[in-house]
Amino acid sequence: MANAPAASATGSGYWIVPVTRAVLALLGAVVITFSPDHSAEFGLLLFGAFAVLTGLVVAVSAPRTLTDGPTRTLFVVHGIVGILCGALAVLFSAGGLGFFLYLVSVWAAVTGFIELYSGVRVRGRTAFSRDWIVTGAATAVLAVVFLLLPPNAVVSVGLLSAYLVLIGVYLAIAGLSLKWAVAADQRPPQPVVNESDTL
Repeated sequence: MANAPAASATGSGYWIVPVTRAVLALLGAVVITFSPDHSAEFGLLLFGAFAVLTGLVVAVSAPRTLTDGPTRTLFVVHGIVGILCGALAVLFSAGGLGFFLYLVSVWAAVTGFIELYSGVRVRGRTAFSRDWIVTGAATAVLAVVFLLLPPNAVVSVGLLSAYLVLIGVYLAIAGLSLKWAVAADQRPPQPVVNESDTL
């Protein structure tokens, strides 16, 4: 998890981004869990809402919280891809299971690669590089699974829910770990007291 000192690629307030993404992912998983409808249309609507909201968070926050220029650009693209795929999912929610599987695969492949590449690119220069690598790899795996998955709406929506839980928990821990690491770095040093001074 993010446990190194904050470095050059992210600002001190970046921890808010993964925590917000975690809340959105876990909220989506809860909605799927307690919904009796696991149809392709429901999956498209749920995925669309999640992708649009997460894309907005990533795209809007990147210029404010990422200090490395190329990384900032990559995450703006990440956010835009999420917004576009999410909007397509909502607009064409009646597109059927094939469209659902294809759209999630495209979104996961593109955003997963961007996040994975960004993490590898700034490895050692930011506290969050390893978390980008893990999150990107998990998202890329989702793309492969959805491409190879036998067409079954209940299984597909259930796997999306499992992905959202996994990513949500991981991002929550990573974001809070980064927040605590930054807080520890900003804490003023404690004065050293000599025993002779207390006598």
